[in-house]
Amino acid sequence: MSLLVGYVIVLLASIGTYSLHGSLGALWVPLEYLAIIGLMIGGFVASNGSKAVKATLGALPTVLKGSAFNKALYMDLLAMLFEVLAKVRKEGLMSIENDVENPEASPIFSKYPAIARDHHVMEFITDYLRMMVGGNLNAFEIENLMDIEIETHHHEAHVPAHVMAKTADALPAFGIVVAVMGVVNVMGSVGEPPAVLGKMIGGALVGTFLGILASYGFVSPIAIQLEQKAEEGGKIYQCIKAVLLASMNGYAPQVAVEFGRKVLFSTDRPTFIELEEDIKNRKGK
Repeated sequence: MSLLVGYVIVLLASIGTYSLHGSLGALWVPLEYLAIIGLMIGGFVASNGSKAVKATLGALPTVLKGSAFNKALYMDLLAMLFEVLAKVRKEGLMSIENDVENPEASPIFSKYPAIARDHHVMEFITDYLRMMVGGNLNAFEIENLMDIEIETHHHEAHVPAHVMAKTADALPAFGIVVAVMGVVNVMGSVGEPPAVLGKMIGGALVGTFLGILASYGFVSPIAIQLEQKAEEGGKIYQCIKAVLLASMNGYAPQVAVEFGRKVLFSTDRPTFIELEEDIKNRKGK
């Protein structure tokens, strides 16, 4: 929603203010718009492989949605991890084997649909719980493996943002290309009256205007939004990592989830009392 609000402000500040002292008709040069859009799409396709194109197209709709990573989601995550670790502490690691092997049927995971429907998060949790159950790796080895996996996820999640940022960087140059083509057309019409030449030169300059406006006013904000969402999406894995490693190092479930709580962004982090009360309330149900 903030993206659309920003677009409205950009249009009001640019075209809106121009309309107070100029003719909007002078900005309507359909071929210039078509050329800019075509160059942008062509550059986007030519610069990226099929995986990057697919990832970017899949990520674009998310900029119009609010963030799913909020305090309520992290409260669910920490409560779920607490319940799993409490079961391990009470009944042993083998007690969660069925939960790990078949998370869809797990009585614990099914209580937290907001977490369970995120395939990547559940895979991350169950994979490392499975390693803990197997008992073949120590905490240092698992931590190193987690770091590598999180780094890989971080790289993949940032691909759409990088792609859109590069596309935004190219748009001003595409605007110059369109403007030069317009100037070349003007040079071929030097015998026309000044009024006609002025209109043609103005139309050529629209290309530069469109390239710069589209870059900094429309495409670049998308790249920034995608980057922010990638950062938000990576924090949940760091939280899970902190909780599981704390448990492997012998900390009680209540203390282990506190490790995870401290990892979270301050805007999404529940207080110690909020988390404690939430876990107590869930246990009472």
